[in-house]
Amino acid sequence: MNEMPIEKIVRSELAFVPIDAAVWLLELRERAVGHGALVSFEGIVRPVTKQGEALDRLVLDHHPRMTASSLDRIARDGAARFDVRALSVVHRAGAMVPGEIIVLVAVASDHRRDAFRCADYLMDRLKTEAVFWKREQGPFGERWIEPTQRDTEDRERWNEENAGY
Repeated sequence: MNEMPIEKIVRSELAFVPIDAAVWLLELRERAVGHGALVSFEGIVRPVTKQGEALDRLVLDHHPRMTASSLDRIARDGAARFDVRALSVVHRAGAMVPGEIIVLVAVASDHRRDAFRCADYLMDRLKTEAVFWKREQGPFGERWIEPTQRDTEDRERWNEENAGY
């Protein structure tokens, strides 16, 4: 019996209000009928900076078309690279306070390994390639932040010579 290939469901969205992870996960679960694994990752605004200073707000400035396009490209690349049924990438823009979700990545697949690897890949790409300008605000004032050397190294492990694991 010939089975029709399953069309992958890819969704990326730029959010301007707090992300409700439960709603996004339920939607993905309903869209990815027949999946055996659902993996999700939530990036949360920390209460302190990498320098150990109190953080009042994290602000992610964006360009509407460029940022949305970068999120969509990263999501589609992940869906093409891994054997997954569906995935969602939701990324906040604007001002956020500690404890709020910055980014939600959720991946549904037939088996857990593909879902874990795809979610890991998506996060490594989002940290280094999503089009945002990030700044921290706190008692120290305001400062711009860039991806770290570790973020870059994490992204590099997905090059063609190295499958990531």
